Amino acid sequence: MRVLVVGGGGREHALCAAIARSPLLKRLYAAPGNAGIAALADCVDIAADDVPTLLRFAERESIDLTIVGPEAPLVLGLADAFAAAERPLFGPSRLAARLEGSKTFAKELCRKHRIPTATFRVFSSADSALRHLETLETYPVVVKADGLAAGKGVLIARDRAAAEQAVRAVMVERSFGEAGARAIIEEHLEGSEASVLAVVDGRTIALLEPARDHKAAFDSDRGPNTGGMGAVSPARAVTRGVLSQVESQILVPVVHALARAGCPFRGFLYAGLMLTPGGPKVLEFNVRLGDPEAQAILPRLRSDFLALLDLAAHGRLEESESISWDERAACCVVLASGGYPGAYKKGFPIEGLEDAAALSDVSVFHSGTALSDGRLVTAGGRVLGVTALGAGVEAACRRAYEAVGKIRFQDAHYRTDIGRAEHEGALQ
Repeated sequence: MRVLVVGGGGREHALCAAIARSPLLKRLYAAPGNAGIAALADCVDIAADDVPTLLRFAERESIDLTIVGPEAPLVLGLADAFAAAERPLFGPSRLAARLEGSKTFAKELCRKHRIPTATFRVFSSADSALRHLETLETYPVVVKADGLAAGKGVLIARDRAAAEQAVRAVMVERSFGEAGARAIIEEHLEGSEASVLAVVDGRTIALLEPARDHKAAFDSDRGPNTGGMGAVSPARAVTRGVLSQVESQILVPVVHALARAGCPFRGFLYAGLMLTPGGPKVLEFNVRLGDPEAQAILPRLRSDFLALLDLAAHGRLEESESISWDERAACCVVLASGGYPGAYKKGFPIEGLEDAAALSDVSVFHSGTALSDGRLVTAGGRVLGVTALGAGVEAACRRAYEAVGKIRFQDAHYRTDIGRAEHEGALQ
């Protein structure tokens, strides 16, 4: 098969690595790809959100299957353009992608179909949101930008002053751009966070292994939310019983609801969850693989991923065999540019990658890198994802940090506690 992966981050690098293992693969392309993906695929200089050019490329190169990594092109209607041209693509339509493109749409869907989530209110003006805060007696609360904000549009406010500041940041200062045209204020849920992902073909669901993401910029979950500073898989709190609950009470109802609404969901379905004392509740939905969760989950995959996605893209997921997994745990640690998720500098040389990758059971995924005069340099907020496998989460994290210690670039920042709560909790 001739395959095109759309995107150029760590998630797409992990996708390409998984697809490259398939005996079905004849040639792999990535648009735009990155310096790391270039070792696995032919990178073509097409932006991930350039829908017309991506379609022309797929037609010209007779691409058998296009797999979409990031959410933006899906929200723009990339899947619809490919469907109209009868080009196979794995990813949801524009209408189905509203599940991530509009938090309001997702929350209203949950309310209508009694899918467990936090209580919430939606606001179209800062004044109405601020007046609502005056009526609240309990804090913290969560303030969310409605639209796409690269995983950063969620602000936890510990008191009313912080909540007012969050509303102004989202709706007045437009810190997240047009994503802040509307805002959601919802209750703050307590519990353990987890990510459950699935491959969906419109009717059938194939669960992937669960993971736990670490969103906050600094150790002990302090600081602003980021796109993700690391992840581990499996997630200890997601027992088989919890996973069954998530499937029956959250994923199946969402897939059925979208099908009944005339926009069946075909693609990666991601449920960001809080495992509360009252059961799992939805924090957010994504319509693509999580990043960095994909970098922790896919290295554990032993099945033919390309075969699975090809069946799903053609609505035949029920024909797939059970997904096989490496029983070992995985830990991914993200190396970011100093200042991320705020302002940061780029263009710093990266050293030590060969030493890190030489360690057994270690993969280094490129997120924000580029080649400059033949040297690998930083080119984004999240620069690299270093993933290691181990007999348990503690062993995997120990090996991941050993590899991280061999990589150097100016102002590098990473959390030192990825996975700690998982393995410390396992010892209690």
